[in-house]
Amino acid sequence: MQTVEGIPVPTRSNPDADLAQANVPPDQKPKKAKDKTGPPPSRFSLRMTAGWWRSLQCIGMSLHYLAPPRPPNPDFVKPVSSTLSTQKGQFNLQFYLPEGYTKDPKSDKWPVVVNFHGGGFTLGSASDDARFARFVLEKSHAVFVSVDYRLAPEFPFPTAVDDGADAILYIIKNAEELRVDRKRIATSGFSAGGNIALTAPIRLFEHRKSAEVLEYRIVAIATWYPITDYTLTRAERRASALRPEATLPPTLTNLFDASYLFPPELDLAHPFLSPSKASDEVLIESIPQNVLFYTCEWDMLLREGEQLAQRLQKPPISKNVYYTMIPDVAHGWDKGPNPMKPPPKSEKLYGECCRKLKNIFEEGEIHSILHIPLKLPPLLHLRQKDDSTSD
Repeated sequence: MQTVEGIPVPTRSNPDADLAQANVPPDQKPKKAKDKTGPPPSRFSLRMTAGWWRSLQCIGMSLHYLAPPRPPNPDFVKPVSSTLSTQKGQFNLQFYLPEGYTKDPKSDKWPVVVNFHGGGFTLGSASDDARFARFVLEKSHAVFVSVDYRLAPEFPFPTAVDDGADAILYIIKNAEELRVDRKRIATSGFSAGGNIALTAPIRLFEHRKSAEVLEYRIVAIATWYPITDYTLTRAERRASALRPEATLPPTLTNLFDASYLFPPELDLAHPFLSPSKASDEVLIESIPQNVLFYTCEWDMLLREGEQLAQRLQKPPISKNVYYTMIPDVAHGWDKGPNPMKPPPKSEKLYGECCRKLKNIFEEGEIHSILHIPLKLPPLLHLRQKDDSTSD
């Protein structure tokens, strides 16, 4: 039995048995959505299936929340109208406030972390990462904003990325009212949300080419086991995994891909979808100088995540990449539905991540005051299994 986004799912002895039939030869990369998903199922059937899995996840996450210490509840919620998406509508932002924010109404210029939940762009809600929110509040001393972006299949690509960029735009435009510092923004996310944490800044970078945006600075990204390259087939990913039987089951990955990758002619190398396929120029300009990158040893997404982290670190991109491969865990391990205690290693890793974010925010505050470029100390690499990620 494994856990996927808070849902217990039986482990399969033959994980490729139910894979969608791709429309390309095994030695070629899929280029279009139809190459990866095969003939698209009806959107109605996808909605029905997604609804069933969402109900199961709600139960799993309810158990996840019970483990002490209990995660915080949002202090308030703001509805946001979409401005970038062609699919007009609204989505919500959940705001979690650090100690001191409410005690001193005159305080301002709080750093802010804009977070995106996981769930294959199909499941999940903004409250899923409330345990991580607690560490952002306590260790980073920052406002935590969790984005309830719209889900597929009702809203396929690129709605989630558009909503992610719109969420950042909302923070930028309303910084004074919200008492946050638009020059100390970080994005974070888990799984699909880890993808949005990377792609929303790219989307915002492209938006700035045709629209005026108030001056802002995204100083860091914290991305946890993200999907970064949709030109890889699920079979390729499973073949590269250390434990293929512990990877996400085809029942779910087929649903995720068919729901999000639409229409059939969608280009899988689009940088809003596959940040690994973005040009060096785009990554240099849109990705902040500091990237905290986490992968899971048993995850089918390990290799593509590691490769993107290495690429971001090396010239000509040359970002400060703080890379951690978490040993002996599967994808989404930190959302386990154990009501007795938090998942192993999760609290220590959350704490380490948020302390790094605090250091980055403090450096950003100093450099913003002095108007000098932000540049942090040498890279930290944690690639091997060691005591740093033990309980």
